[in-house]
Amino acid sequence: MLAVLGGCATQGDFGEVRPSLTRDDMHDWLSLDAIAGKPTWPSDFPLTEDERALRDLAYPLIEQPYDRQKFYSVAGEYGVIGANHRVPFDRTAYTTHLFGDEQRTATSRYAALGDDIDNDITRLPQFFETAARVLDVDGKRRKSMFYVSALSEHERTNAVRRMDENAAIVAMVRRSLVERASAYRYALERLVIITPDARAVQVEQALNVLQSKIAYYRNHLPPGWVREQSLASN
Repeated sequence: MLAVLGGCATQGDFGEVRPSLTRDDMHDWLSLDAIAGKPTWPSDFPLTEDERALRDLAYPLIEQPYDRQKFYSVAGEYGVIGANHRVPFDRTAYTTHLFGDEQRTATSRYAALGDDIDNDITRLPQFFETAARVLDVDGKRRKSMFYVSALSEHERTNAVRRMDENAAIVAMVRRSLVERASAYRYALERLVIITPDARAVQVEQALNVLQSKIAYYRNHLPPGWVREQSLASN
């Protein structure tokens, strides 16, 4: 697969994977990744539009920034390659890649770090707004199961599995964001020591914004999002 992908242009507009190389459920494997190590299995139910969007929006927030916009990126999108979320996080890996390119200048390293931080900041609102809708609907789904007539064991099991998957994906992204911020901080500290520059102040300010938003979304709903009324209460 990598050999085939290496011979074609995988990047479309804005560095995203070309539409011709995507499919609707290309990130459905995140369900299995999120529940790894737990005594369960992914649900057989089809994904809703919001559940599909949740997985699509989650992927860039768990994928390592240095793996984006590469010739092999589409393989990562499909879960063929990429970070193993089942092993301990290594916060030095980002710095290793940042300094790994000998042709990269000090200026470009600060720019790359700043861009990665800004990209995460930009992605947060849409992800957490989608997550809020999904988790809200799942709460209604859980209550509704008590009122569904002749609910089969297959239906109950798969509904519970899907709710568990969705919650696990949100938890995985939250954990990833904390780890990413830690890796960015570690990289910035190395930059200041190795190639000190005034740009460090701007990057640190952006990193502080990212960390404050991560903390905000840990305890607050997305701004402007309103919880819909439950059908069960009508």
